[in-house]
Amino acid sequence: MSREIVEAVKALEQEKGIDADTLMGALEDALLSAYRKTPGAARYARVDLDRETADFRVFELLLPPELEEKLMAQVIADAEPTIDPATGELREPEEPELDPELLAPYEDQIKTRDVTPDDFGRIAAQTAKQVMLQRIREAERQMMFEEYQDRVGELITGIVQQSDNRYTLVQLRERVEALLPRSEQVWNERYDHGARIKAVITDVSAEGKGPSIVVSRRNPELIKQLFELEVPEIADELVEIVGVAREPGYRSKIAVISHADGVDPVGACVGPRGSRVRMVVSELRGEKIDIIPYNEEPARFVAKALSPARVREVLVDDEDLQATVIVPDDQLSLAIGREGQNARLAAKLTGWRVDIKSETEFSEVEEEIEYEGSDEADGRCAAVLSAGRRCPNAALTGSRFCGLPQHQALSRFSTSRVTILTALSEAEIGILADPEAADEQVAAIVDRAESEFSEAEAEAEAARAAQAQEDAAAQEGDGTVDADQGPVRSDGDGAGIAEPAETATEA
Repeated sequence: MSREIVEAVKALEQEKGIDADTLMGALEDALLSAYRKTPGAARYARVDLDRETADFRVFELLLPPELEEKLMAQVIADAEPTIDPATGELREPEEPELDPELLAPYEDQIKTRDVTPDDFGRIAAQTAKQVMLQRIREAERQMMFEEYQDRVGELITGIVQQSDNRYTLVQLRERVEALLPRSEQVWNERYDHGARIKAVITDVSAEGKGPSIVVSRRNPELIKQLFELEVPEIADELVEIVGVAREPGYRSKIAVISHADGVDPVGACVGPRGSRVRMVVSELRGEKIDIIPYNEEPARFVAKALSPARVREVLVDDEDLQATVIVPDDQLSLAIGREGQNARLAAKLTGWRVDIKSETEFSEVEEEIEYEGSDEADGRCAAVLSAGRRCPNAALTGSRFCGLPQHQALSRFSTSRVTILTALSEAEIGILADPEAADEQVAAIVDRAESEFSEAEAEAEAARAAQAQEDAAAQEGDGTVDADQGPVRSDGDGAGIAEPAETATEA
């Protein structure tokens, strides 16, 4: 029989990956439990098992009375009374048993006697079997916990085994299942038996009957992991996803940045003819994804985050992390999105509070229009925006303008109107904003900008005069004067506001 036990332990070691010493220790505990089930068993005993031959001996532990009393008093003092769940009364602890580990330091005071039984009975053998199986299950659960506890946030692939209104069980591999709770499922997805799905591990716990692995299909990390799987540049860390804003089942926005010259982060994520992003969208069951290039300048980042809407201007308040976005009238509903979704996702992605206004609404604000020559000693930026209002940002110390390159470039001109920069490229604006730029280069750019600005102003004035003449001729011809109807809105003032943690609404 001993030879069969050794072979069985080796087979279990190979099949389940459990260490042979662990199995032998479990076998010792099983034999000790079996011995205690035999009639006339000693109160204190231990089992010595030969690891090579599987021969075992049972020894009764003969404790000196004074040592037994001392250890028993120590155990009773450490024991705490429990509450009876049926009556709610305190229940005194039962007569305790001395744990073998408690006896180990006193081996030199304890005598032993061989009490190995000739044969175990049926009940004892069944007890040994149950203890052995329990220890094997515990060893398997511990191995599973150690394997997955460091894999939180990792993308896994599993097969749906069972699904109901409370949760879905996903098999990761043989004898390892993960739990997909209802709260981590996407509202429009079905999880049919046998279907293969991808999810992200969000929690691994050792509490309860065994380790539980919780996975999620709603976690924003899922999108990051899917793109890393499909885009080699992300896996090689040439492109990085710096932010994700997601409303599961509807739409997501991701911000990407390139760490290598010549690598377009948006193009890398989209792939040839959109093949890469299409694979991610397919895995997310049709959820739309906007890929936004990250920009360290908040105004540009907020403008890009509102894609696909076109943005005319962005005013930022660095202290309150608030951005006022001006969009063309025909882009207002697109910028806000259905039920404020686009604005809400942009706010989550950037971390800024986003206030969206149309050009008409912005120009009709009942405030005094501030032009050049107004009081600039109030610490505000002196730049005059295209809508005719001054920039709301605070001016930098020692400067009349805020930190925006466009506004710093205005220090080179006699006018503070940003429209003078219309004909210049971003590179030329950057040169003007640089206080250490060469004077000759700056002078050439300034002369060209002022010349084109003067021509544009003259053309605009001529166009206004011509239009006035046409209107006068038309009114004289039909003898009627029509009131200026102005812009027509369907309802409200057309403004939309979104905050990072709140819902955007359309007034």
